[in-house]
Amino acid sequence: MNSQERIRRIAETKNEIIADINHTVWEYAESGYHEFKSAAKLKEVLRSEGFEIEDRAAGIETAFVASYGSGGPVIGILAEYDSLPGLSQKAGEAVHCPIEGQDYGHGCGHSALGAGAVGAALMVKEYLKEQGLSGTVKLFGCPAEETGFGKAFMAKGHCFDGLDLCFSWHPQDANTNFPRAIANYAVRFDFKGRSSHASSAPEQGRSALDACELMNVGVNYLREHVPTSTRLHYAYLDCGGEAPNVVQDHASLLYYVRGPRLSQCGEVLERVKKIAQGAALMTETEVNIRVLGGLNDYIPNPTASKLLADAFEALGGPEFGEEEYAIARKFLEAMPEEDRRKAIAAGAKINGISEEEFAMRPLNTAIEPYSDQVRQIVMPGSTDVGDVSHIAPTGQYMVAGICQGTGDHTWQFTAQIGTSIGDKSAQATARAIALACARAYEEPSLAEQAKKELLEETGGVYICPIPDGLKPGEGV
Repeated sequence: MNSQERIRRIAETKNEIIADINHTVWEYAESGYHEFKSAAKLKEVLRSEGFEIEDRAAGIETAFVASYGSGGPVIGILAEYDSLPGLSQKAGEAVHCPIEGQDYGHGCGHSALGAGAVGAALMVKEYLKEQGLSGTVKLFGCPAEETGFGKAFMAKGHCFDGLDLCFSWHPQDANTNFPRAIANYAVRFDFKGRSSHASSAPEQGRSALDACELMNVGVNYLREHVPTSTRLHYAYLDCGGEAPNVVQDHASLLYYVRGPRLSQCGEVLERVKKIAQGAALMTETEVNIRVLGGLNDYIPNPTASKLLADAFEALGGPEFGEEEYAIARKFLEAMPEEDRRKAIAAGAKINGISEEEFAMRPLNTAIEPYSDQVRQIVMPGSTDVGDVSHIAPTGQYMVAGICQGTGDHTWQFTAQIGTSIGDKSAQATARAIALACARAYEEPSLAEQAKKELLEETGGVYICPIPDGLKPGEGV
C-alpha cells in the first residue's frame, strides 16, 4: 500500500472529528486574541490523540504548539480560528439572518481552516506511527490572523524556528495555488490639541480633528509619488466628539501601508510619518505615532507548494454531493443577476462543463496543478503566513468551501462554511496536507531543496515587523 492509499484510509477515521471541529469553532465565532474556547477545542482533540501541547506560545494566551514524533524532517501545519465582526449569520441561510446575540462570524472560513489543519496533523501522526519513520509534525495554533498579526508575534517569539517545511491553506471558491501576498504595516496616529468654544473663543482652540484632516490631504498628495504597487488605507478611530461647537482636542487615525516588501512599506511609512508631523505643526497640536504591527509578504516556496498541489491532484478536491450542491444553489440564486451570470460562466470554464451543468452544481471540484507562474502573481491582500514563509519553506493552497462568486469577509461566506460544504473542504485539505507531509518524510531531500530555495529568496534574513515592547492586541 503506497502513501496515497494509506492517507486515504487513515482519513476515513478522522472525517467526523474534522466536521465536529468546524461546526464547534464556527459556533464559537470568537475575535482575535479572544479565541479561548476555539483554541481549547483544538487542543482537546490533539491531546486526546497523543500530541504534546505547549500552551501560551510566544506568551499569547490563545496560541499553542502541538507536537508529535521525533527527529527530522520537522514539518509545521498552521491552524487559524479567529472570526470577523459584523458577519454573524445562520448556517445555510441565503437570506441575511444574523444569529441573535452574536456579532462575529466566520466570514473568512477560519473554522474550517483550523479543522482541516488539525485533521492533517492527526493523519500525519497516524502515518508516522504506522510507518515507523523519523519525523516530527507540529500543529501551530495561530490566533488573530484577521486583525492582530498573530503569526508575526509568534515569529518574534521564535515559534517557527527549526521547521524544515510548513503547510497552510485557505477556504475559497476554487481549488487553486496561493500566490504571493503583499506586506503591510498598521500604524496609529493620535493627535492631541486644545478644546475651546468653537464660536466664542475659536482662537484658543487647537483642533486635533483639523490635524487629521490635513494629514489625510497630505497623504493623498503623496499617493502620486510612491511606487504604483503601494497601497495606503486609513480609517478614523476617533473624531474628537459629536459637538460641532467644541474644538476637538483629540482625534485618531489608523493607517495601513502595503507594498510588495516590508522594506518598501517602511520607506513609505517614514514619509507618512513626516506628513503627520507636518499636520501637527500646522495646527499647533501634538501627534503620537505607534506602529501596531505588520506582516511580511508571503513567499510561495516552489518545492513546498508543488508538494501540496501534487497531493491535491493525487487525492482530488472536496467530495461534494447533492446536499452540498443544494446549499450552494440557494446562494447562487440569491446573487444579483449580473454576479450570478459571471459566477456561472467562471465556474463552467474552470470545471470544463456547460453553464447549465455548473448552475446545478455551483461548487468547484477542478484542481489547479502547480505552476511556477504562481510565484509571479501577486495577490493585493496580506496574510501573516508571510512571516512564517520568511522563516520556513511554506506552501499554501486555496480550497473550494463556498459557492463560486461568494465574496470574502461576507455573511454569505459565514453561512456556507458552517455547513457540510465547509466540512468537505476541510476534509479534502486534511488529506492533501497529510499526503504532502508523508512524501516529505519519505524523501527528506525535498525539505533540503526547499530550504535552499528559501535561502536564495531571502538571503537568510527575516525582518520582524513587530516593534519591541508591543503586546499582542495592543491598540488594535
